[in-house]
Amino acid sequence: MKEDLNPFVISQLQFDRAADHLKLDAGLRNVLRRPKRSLIVSIPVRMDDGSVHVFEGYRVQHNIARGPAKGGIRYHPNVSLDEVKALAAWMAWKTAVVNIPFGGGKGGVICDTRKMSRSELERMTRRFFFEILPIIGPDRDIPAPDMYTNAQTMAWMMDTYSMTVGYSSLGVVTGKPVSLGGSEGRNEATARGCLFTIQEACRVKRMPLKGAKVAIQGFGNAGSIAARLLHQVGAKIIAVSDTRGGVVNPRGLDPIKAIRHKERSGSVVGLPGTSRIRNEELLELKCEILVPAALENVITAQNAANIKARIIAEAANGPVTPMADEILTRKGVFLLPDILANAGGVTVSYFEWVQDLQSFFWEEHEVNAKLEKVMKRAFREVHETSLKYRVHMRTAASILAIGRVADATIVRGLFP
Repeated sequence: MKEDLNPFVISQLQFDRAADHLKLDAGLRNVLRRPKRSLIVSIPVRMDDGSVHVFEGYRVQHNIARGPAKGGIRYHPNVSLDEVKALAAWMAWKTAVVNIPFGGGKGGVICDTRKMSRSELERMTRRFFFEILPIIGPDRDIPAPDMYTNAQTMAWMMDTYSMTVGYSSLGVVTGKPVSLGGSEGRNEATARGCLFTIQEACRVKRMPLKGAKVAIQGFGNAGSIAARLLHQVGAKIIAVSDTRGGVVNPRGLDPIKAIRHKERSGSVVGLPGTSRIRNEELLELKCEILVPAALENVITAQNAANIKARIIAEAANGPVTPMADEILTRKGVFLLPDILANAGGVTVSYFEWVQDLQSFFWEEHEVNAKLEKVMKRAFREVHETSLKYRVHMRTAASILAIGRVADATIVRGLFP
């Protein structure tokens, strides 16, 4: 049987599995499995050479029953409406897993940032944000950084919104520079939240994290910081990779040196004291912990049987397919699903939004302590759900999250 790797199809399959366990009625299922609002926009931009290029962008709000939509905006050549719809759905469940008062949204622009100048990126960003502005706002939909967007992107978006409404609105986006109302600890939040769930998984599996061999696919913000944080608590990072390839050293490598090497050369490939390895090979290395921190659908029915890790922590969104989930479960692999493992980012985005609205800001140690409390509570609740329903952790996380959104939807009722 051939797998359908369309991310929206996968997200709906995951939803249906959880909905079956919750015994949701057909009407409620139809409400929760569909995006509430999908906006497609054209983005005309004058390029540096004087020509006008029209980009296509999206903003999808999957569900806002529990609060404003929340979710990142990504810039990538392969962005599609179905991908953004899937990511918006996963965000709706992610915010519910960690029990923060947001719904789920996501956005994207089809573009290749590597071929664009800074001024072209700024003009595209400002025009895109202006085009989606009718559905954006600190009490409506709060975007954040994602793939190939960053704090500077958010600063441009915040300024565009503020210039349009006529006053500075710090809470309209999160992931901003600290000088514009960003939160201390936000840059590390996704990776730090992932670390907290890995620590809890090791406790459940009665496996020491100190000395555990870790392979990390993807060496962007989440992957590189996860490598550093895991190294700090005594884990042994044996392999890392980026879009150009990976490197491995069974005796362990220094993630700080890997980060500096990538900053100088543009890739981890060539890091002294390591051997080159393909991304596909990294996934199948013998290790205790595997952290997919890149794109969707990297572990499928084709390679799941070859995975040797005892714990998989999804720092990326959707790296493991539904068929792979079942294979990994039969192999006894303990999987930390994306809507739990990488929820640290949206949790600290929530903290940032709260600080912006209050104009009262916290120190980094306060942010990290609050994040640890949220992530470890969420892990316990998902694990308890897993034991109660006798399902693997992904389905358990979906059951917990969808149950919370369903309860909010039922209590609110249908309008009119």
